[in-house]
Amino acid sequence: MSDLSVDWIVHAVLTILLIRKLGAKESSTYAALFIVAVSLMSVYVAAMARDDLTLRQRGEKTTATVVKQWRDPAEGRRNRDYNYALEHQDGTKVPGPVMKTSSDLHDIGQKVTVFEDPQGELRPRTPGQADATGEALGSGAFALAALGAVGWMTWRGSDAARRRTKGKPGSGMRTMYRAVSGDHATQEEQEEKLREALRTYSADRRGYIKVQPEEYPDLPQQRAARIAWEMGLRAEAMNNRGSWRFKETVIEEVPHD
Repeated sequence: MSDLSVDWIVHAVLTILLIRKLGAKESSTYAALFIVAVSLMSVYVAAMARDDLTLRQRGEKTTATVVKQWRDPAEGRRNRDYNYALEHQDGTKVPGPVMKTSSDLHDIGQKVTVFEDPQGELRPRTPGQADATGEALGSGAFALAALGAVGWMTWRGSDAARRRTKGKPGSGMRTMYRAVSGDHATQEEQEEKLREALRTYSADRRGYIKVQPEEYPDLPQQRAARIAWEMGLRAEAMNNRGSWRFKETVIEEVPHD
């Protein structure tokens, strides 16, 4: 297994553990895919920076001559890199794989200054190519993006927990509503009231039927979601702003009992 694969596995495992540790347990497919993608890019770019640093540390600066030039074969829309075979002034081959560039920078017979790897593991690179600053900054940016997404998922998880807490009997707004309105309907009566609301209320411009949860002080949101599900509706878990919203299809469904 390559070092890049090991780095990626470690990074992915740590990311997943961090998500679970911080409590972001709600499903969020797009955010998870984003984290995986930027984590992979972070590890990939970090590996490039590591190779550049290694070449700088153990490589030997030398002047070589381009003796052969060709492009990678066409593969769909993939960019075709330019390949350069290099030789020392005494005619010996520069150790390691051939030098690569993304654009046509050198001609046959041209002399170039490169860092070569005495162990023959890394490609020769010009001093400009072997500068790891850009790769290090890029890797850090991708890593920060992944951590930012983890933070966002964590916030969503805690926000959902607060919403679930508000959905339990005895929350402040519902208790106040009961005291002010004098409505002491039983849970069964509140369930029937909710069914009637879902049958008769008009949908807003986005197609949601909105009800105020404090009017149903004994109904947890999960129970309300179950009632809606029995009527062919789904309870929306996102951006409710103090209301319960129901629709046939939602962005994120409240789990029902």
